[in-house]
Amino acid sequence: MAERTVFQSITQRHVLSLGPHANVWEAACAMTRANCGSILVMEPPDRLLGIVTERDLMTRVLARALEPKNTTLAHIMTPHPQCVPPETAVSDAVVIMLERGFRHLPIVGADRKVLGVFSIRDALPLEIGAALSQAEFNEQVNDALG
Repeated sequence: MAERTVFQSITQRHVLSLGPHANVWEAACAMTRANCGSILVMEPPDRLLGIVTERDLMTRVLARALEPKNTTLAHIMTPHPQCVPPETAVSDAVVIMLERGFRHLPIVGADRKVLGVFSIRDALPLEIGAALSQAEFNEQVNDALG
């Protein structure tokens, strides 16, 4: 059986997004309503500028005592986030996430249109196990070559 792709695995097909001038409070409310751990920062019609995650809200807003209604998404977003095409295998996406230390990957089609966001929560235990094995192998190879 072929492994699922990131596009097949995402549970939420709706892309949650706001503009760069929206404030953190608006983003947190939108994420809460959608029960979503990230929000894309986009300019019309569909230009991806960045991503804001739950972790960003904690480390870049709360831990710095910034005022959510006075802080724009442009100020705290991760600009130019790593993206993957929809046909990316789930285990490959999880390896990217493990190696780079993040939990959300925008899925972008060949036309640069954002199709969704893959979250680590979308992966099955078997796919995570395969990714962990691959990440460990990659680390061993890097150690041997380094």
